Amino acid sequence: MSWSCEERGSTLGAQTEHQDYTPTVKAKDMRCAQATRSDGVVDASGGDPGGAPSRDCGTGPLITSDVFACCQTQSGFHIALDDPICFLLFVLPSSAAHLQLEDSLRATALGPSEGLDPVKLAAGKRKANGTDPTSAKKQRLEVDDAPIMAVDGIKNAAEQLKNASGEIDESLYSRQLYVLGHEAMKRMGSSHVLVAGMRGLGVEIAKNIALAGVKSLTLYDPRPAAIADLSSQFFLQPADVGKPRADVTAPRVSELNPYTPVGVHPSDSLTSDLTQLSKYQCIVLTDTPLKDQLTISDYCHEHDIYIIVADTYGLFGTIFADFGKNFTCGDPTGENPQNGIVAGIDQDGLVSALDETRHGLEDGDYVTFTEVEGMESLNDAPPRKIEVKGPYTFSIGDVSGAGTYKRGGLYQQVKMPKIISFEPLRQQLQKPELMMSDFAKFDRPQQLHVGFQALQAFAEKNGGIFPKPHNDADAAEVAKLAHEINNSSDDKAELDDKLLKELSYQAQGDLASVAAFFGGLAAQEALKSVSGKFHPIKQWLYFDSLESLPTSVQRSEELCKPTNSRYDGQIAVFGREYQQKLADLKVFLVGAGAIGCEMLKNWALMGIATGPKGKIYVTDNDQIERSNLNRQFLFRPKDVGKFKSDCAAEAVQAMNPDVTGNIVTMKDKVGADTEDIFDEKFWENLDLVTNALDNVDARTYVDRRCVFFRKPLLDSGTLGTKGNSQVVLPHITESYSSSHDPPEQSFPMCTLRSFPNRIEHTIAWAKDLFHTYFTGSPEVVNLYLTQPNYLDKALKQSGSEKQTLETLKEFLVDKKPNNFEDCIEWARLEFEKLYSNTILQLLYNFPKDSTTSSGQPFWSGPKRAPDALKFDIDNETHFSFVEAGASLRAFNYGIAVGPADKASYAQVLDKIIVPDFAPDSNVKIQANDSDPDPNAEQGGAPDADTELQDIVKALPPPKSFQGLKLEPVEFEKDDDSNHHIDFIAAASNLRALNYKIVLADRHKTKFIAGKIIPAIATTTALVTGLVNLELYKVLDGKTDIEQYKNGFINLALPFFGFSEPIASPKGKYVGKEGEVTIDKLWDRFEVENTTLQEFLDHFAAKGLEIFMIGAGVTLLYASFYPPAKVKDRLPMKPHRMDKLIEQISKTPIPAHQSNYILEVTCSDQTDDDVEVPYVMLKLH
Repeated sequence: MSWSCEERGSTLGAQTEHQDYTPTVKAKDMRCAQATRSDGVVDASGGDPGGAPSRDCGTGPLITSDVFACCQTQSGFHIALDDPICFLLFVLPSSAAHLQLEDSLRATALGPSEGLDPVKLAAGKRKANGTDPTSAKKQRLEVDDAPIMAVDGIKNAAEQLKNASGEIDESLYSRQLYVLGHEAMKRMGSSHVLVAGMRGLGVEIAKNIALAGVKSLTLYDPRPAAIADLSSQFFLQPADVGKPRADVTAPRVSELNPYTPVGVHPSDSLTSDLTQLSKYQCIVLTDTPLKDQLTISDYCHEHDIYIIVADTYGLFGTIFADFGKNFTCGDPTGENPQNGIVAGIDQDGLVSALDETRHGLEDGDYVTFTEVEGMESLNDAPPRKIEVKGPYTFSIGDVSGAGTYKRGGLYQQVKMPKIISFEPLRQQLQKPELMMSDFAKFDRPQQLHVGFQALQAFAEKNGGIFPKPHNDADAAEVAKLAHEINNSSDDKAELDDKLLKELSYQAQGDLASVAAFFGGLAAQEALKSVSGKFHPIKQWLYFDSLESLPTSVQRSEELCKPTNSRYDGQIAVFGREYQQKLADLKVFLVGAGAIGCEMLKNWALMGIATGPKGKIYVTDNDQIERSNLNRQFLFRPKDVGKFKSDCAAEAVQAMNPDVTGNIVTMKDKVGADTEDIFDEKFWENLDLVTNALDNVDARTYVDRRCVFFRKPLLDSGTLGTKGNSQVVLPHITESYSSSHDPPEQSFPMCTLRSFPNRIEHTIAWAKDLFHTYFTGSPEVVNLYLTQPNYLDKALKQSGSEKQTLETLKEFLVDKKPNNFEDCIEWARLEFEKLYSNTILQLLYNFPKDSTTSSGQPFWSGPKRAPDALKFDIDNETHFSFVEAGASLRAFNYGIAVGPADKASYAQVLDKIIVPDFAPDSNVKIQANDSDPDPNAEQGGAPDADTELQDIVKALPPPKSFQGLKLEPVEFEKDDDSNHHIDFIAAASNLRALNYKIVLADRHKTKFIAGKIIPAIATTTALVTGLVNLELYKVLDGKTDIEQYKNGFINLALPFFGFSEPIASPKGKYVGKEGEVTIDKLWDRFEVENTTLQEFLDHFAAKGLEIFMIGAGVTLLYASFYPPAKVKDRLPMKPHRMDKLIEQISKTPIPAHQSNYILEVTCSDQTDDDVEVPYVMLKLH
């Protein structure tokens, strides 16, 4: 047995094979960026104490001229010069002693925004070297001195990474595209997948694959549906009992995605004719006997068919993957390639990043260089393998003969594919390669590997029937079989009979939450196999959540036996008493999007709120959009435009009619402005709250309400392949708000205005330009037209008077359009101003040969010297700026857009007279962010006041624009017809052309400008499964914090990390009765609505002397107040604290509010200041 993960202190590594790709992830850093709280971010801090990324990479396989000669004679394998992979492998020469296969393949299968163009890279290298393709006569194909790969393997690797034809529906797949990329999606779209077994796990896998999009999805399960299947099979109904599972499931799966045809495998046995399996690229087996698994696996391994085997038994589950002898993983991590600016390269090849910017690279990564001066031979050369020397430095090895570094340079990481070799199931059963799913259970996978085989052996001996729930005789038989299997193994496990007994007890268990976890995981593995995107499981993963077993109810054979109900799969694990507790649960789901849909599906299958006391409240103010259909599986095309909460509730009530009438749907945001809806009575009636939100503000508010009302909260989020779950428990754990996400990335204004060096800079600039042109300025104009005396108010606004007045003059006088031709002219002149005149002025102020005060070139480091653009209507980016700008300008003024053809635009553009431009010596430009802005408005100067008054005089009065009202543009990223993204993409790329920055396509621009959160259905399903495993514990009332787990996952690596929640902070003070321990988060003082004097006396009786009392921003009392000021406040009878609050704050307390929060500062009996909880003043 070998392990594919190892623990190195606090860093968890996932080691796969002799190539030694070791992604490292720190569990404490696995928090989601921005709104999702699910980072799962790879913090590749290896051994470097300074946090430097590290990764051990062995020598890759080598390609030789001998192999090249073989390829020429290999039947059916011809070298195609237009094939980038063949070009890299066989035509591209090498000046080094060996040409590594990794060097050849690494740039393949990556789109323009994901990596280097392999054809250009190859062509550039060949041109530079000018060598003969067959020059490497003595090279050998080897890895670590051991042959690993034949010609067919190389051919297959190349074929796997070839582009597939076909277009992608971006309106449907937009969020998934940002995770997988176009090329991986295209390869998925040419693949045929078979899923066998249509119980809960199988249908979950099928659902996720169908949503992701493959060329065809085939289902197999001729066995009749049973009532117990409904425990987790969400596409079965009671009326389907007795019918073949696949036949009734296929039509319902097919509704999920019109681009994925779904069929049924035409056979009663998968093993009767194995040749039928050859039409599939990937086969997923669930609920399949081990002997059939072995037969099918042997065939698949021999015929290069990817196979995945997954099974669940109650709270236990497993997955096995075999992707063949030489599987090509095109992108092991899915992370964006790193890039940066070079500060220096010494003679030993040590590269330093500019301004001590962390390079983010790891040992074994590859980089290329451009714009290096002095060492020009590095520019556009083949990728170099690097060794990390520190967080700001890395080595590229020997640079002798490259010259002496002068200045400049950019480095770009090049993603490299990885060749992975898998063993067949039969071989892996004997010597398994086990991944860790939970490092707190280090010995568990090996035991479960034996236990799962024992379950299969039991079923084979008993006609396919697994052990009965909680049956001790069956459990004893399973334990006996397990010991026999273990004794015959070369690598024996230390078996725990209690674990084996529990495994036997739960063998007939079928839980929706576990099916969701493994369904998401197995589906992602299937997609990895056919796309080559992300690192696969190597080769086994076992998981259990025995902590979810209840201790508050009894479990026995009698209580766990089948009752002929749809919940039998769950009753087998938890028993009937616990099932009733689930039925009476009152839960609040905030959000009905991707996670919300999965949550409601799980709850319906679990039987939550199916009893007379149960209730599910779900709220979401969003309406369904087409892009939601790719991952929010409860919705169909007919639902687009409807409210999510209504459609989701309708779908799960059809899924399980038992919840009908017990789901309350709402369409309100949960926030301070809806506290009259979600009032105290509402919150106090709840047992549990679950967040399914996509923004931090809303989650923080819900978290605060849960803390106030002392309700358990289950929170989760996803970001592409990354996800996390968090459990918040009153008086036990910290809350969601106890920790904070890092701030959103921002850029210095000076950089955006004059010195961009990254495409992110130009996109941020273009987004701001869009807002200024089409949103902010029209809103200012409308204020002028509608608000009395607006100018008087505007002139009093410090720092923006001139800008406001110039905007009004431009929009209402100087550049007010009368027709669409005027809009075209405006856009053309703005092009000239932004991309020519402004650049010429910048170069006038700072010529290309200018130097700083220290004598260094001004245009160096992050400052890139720009060039002005000359308008060309035949340049698509130039024309797109004018077209989109003119259309949006026309929208602002309510002007009809003219003909859309380029010829019509050309007629207008030919008539436009573009004024000549001469730089102005009076214009000042800020050179650095640390310098004062020379253009900041200085109020009070006589000349400035005169200039402002002149502009005011030039403005016609608002009444002269009778009926005019501009229409501000509301940015909408997902409407491809509104020109919003078109304008931002064109504006950004034109500025990138100015500064010679690599352009971004529309897809990438939309992602950055729209701040899109990438999402896939597989991660959503898996994370939801984790949340509901914690829900079982919360309902059971567990108080041991060690029984709970916060989960952190990254399906790309893959990585699974679990940690117990952080305990809530505790404090203490010394009262009259001695030391008092308090929970700083969950505890509070509850006080009746008394007078201020009685309030003070109440705390004095506890031994606390109050110094100050605050109500929001209002100070009600302070010990340092003069006696006269306090005298009138202390008694206030019959007016108590509520009236005092209203009197001093001059704000009435809302009628629906039954309590008020006060903050106090005080000292205890030691006369020391102490931190105490807040005070809840009970008003009613």
